[in-house]
Amino acid sequence: QVQLVESGGGLVQPGGSLRLSCAASGFTFGSYVMSWYRQAPGKERELVASISPGGGNTNYADSVKGRFTISRDNAKNTMYLQMNSLKPEDTAVYYCRSPSFPTFWGQGTQVTVSS
Repeated sequence: QVQLVESGGGLVQPGGSLRLSCAASGFTFGSYVMSWYRQAPGKERELVASISPGGGNTNYADSVKGRFTISRDNAKNTMYLQMNSLKPEDTAVYYCRSPSFPTFWGQGTQVTVSS
């Protein structure tokens, strides 16, 4: 059974930083593309960033390019999202998922950017 557990969210002031983690189990983590998504209140869930199985290729939404960095540690079955220069519009629940297992989502972690 695929399981995904996000953590690391919280309340941060504009310009601050947070590091999210996604702990995965139930599949061969290092063999699959992994992605971060977010859903803000009243908006649809959107793709934030993706990373290839080996970590050598990454893609970002235009809204987070240059501020967010996706990474993974396949030995720990864990993916990360380093978020810098946070803005109020980054406020959302953040989720991780493998596109190869589209029906499996974690519970998400809340990120609130506010002064």
